[in-house]
This record gives sequence, C-alpha cells and structure tokens, in this order.
Amino acid sequence: MSASKVSPERRELMARRRRARVVAFEALFEHDVAGHSPEQAVRRRLESVAALPPGESDEEESVAPVPVDSEYALRLVRGVEAHLPEIDAVLAEAASAWPLEQMAKVDKAILRLAIYEILFDNGVPIRAAINEAVELAKLYGGDSSPRFVNGVLGTVAAQAGRMK
Repeated sequence: MSASKVSPERRELMARRRRARVVAFEALFEHDVAGHSPEQAVRRRLESVAALPPGESDEEESVAPVPVDSEYALRLVRGVEAHLPEIDAVLAEAASAWPLEQMAKVDKAILRLAIYEILFDNGVPIRAAINEAVELAKLYGGDSSPRFVNGVLGTVAAQAGRMK
C-alpha cells in the first residue's frame, strides 16, 4: 500500500504505534543498562512526554507531535518480559556470532522488541515489524546497526516461516 493510499486515520495510528515502539525500546534499554523495571520506565517516559507544553515535542520533527499509544507501549514491554527467555533463545540462534552479553545493548533491545512482534504479536505485519526495527536502529544504533538488525530479523522471520 503506497503512502498516498493510506487514510489519515491509519497514518495517525501508525505514527502513534511508532512512538509507542520508541517508548518501549527506551524502557527495555533502560532495563538492560540500569536494571530498572521496564514497566515503570514506560510509565516515567509517558509522563515526561505528557508533561511537554502543547506544540513541543521530544522528537526532532517540525510537525505537531503525535500522541503515544500508551497501552501499546505497555503491551509491548509486558510481552517482551513475558517471553524473554524464548526471545533470547531465538535471538541467540539467529545471531550466533554475537553472544547476547557481547551484543550492543541498543541492538539487543531493538531486536527483542521486534522478535516479540514477529513471533508473539501477530497483529503486526512481519515487514512492518522489521522496517520499524531498522528505523529504530538508524536512530539509536551505530553505523552497522540497521544492517545487523535487518539481517537478524530476516533470519528470524525465515525460520518462523512468516516471510512472504
């Protein structure tokens, strides 16, 4: 579906979910780095976004800020937490050259989130989950992160038999 054929309502939903993924990623990263509860980190992040004055955004966009789908952010974090052992096993197999303890924490948080969406939250099209993860890697990761994330998720999708 081309961008011109997407309804304004659908476009807003996609933007709200993208913001929710950013919040979920940040919470998962904070948990991995500092050991803070991911759910509490989501709530703190949502409070800080809600505290911004109207017209201001925490993003570097010149457009009006899009609200975060807070329920979706919490659902993502709770889903990753609930399936973390399975997600990490899939991640370790798909990126066997990179032990989890040596993997960049940004990449690991992005991959955990995307693997959850690919394997456990079937409401998200596989290509959308991969594309969103690659975009997060471009924003937050190193120079090689987007390629690494795309490759790992391509392997996960192919192994799951969901790549179409």
